[in-house]
Amino acid sequence: MPLLFSYGTLRDPAVQRASFGRELAGREDNLPGYRLEALEISDPHVLDLSGLAEHPIVVATGDARDAVAGVVFEVTEEELAAADEYEVDDYARVLATLSSGAHAWVYVRGA
Repeated sequence: MPLLFSYGTLRDPAVQRASFGRELAGREDNLPGYRLEALEISDPHVLDLSGLAEHPIVVATGDARDAVAGVVFEVTEEELAAADEYEVDDYARVLATLSSGAHAWVYVRGA
């Protein structure tokens, strides 16, 4: 099963139920070499689900001292596609290595 690292609204049980039809069980991990920034959200669907006009977004720094805390979830391919639908165009999904050594998909600031 694919792994999905979330540091933001995909950790919210209400967002999970709306996006995946279930609540996900996960474990804490960290994403090294990244830092958090804020992103203004204007997509009405995402605003309605999360209730937040500003979402976190991670940006690569290349500095191993930087790290973002989050949760790793096991998801199906269908749930990964649903996460792609939920995230706005400012996010890009990339495969990253977490502090635990696990390889997980994570949404980062797109180019």
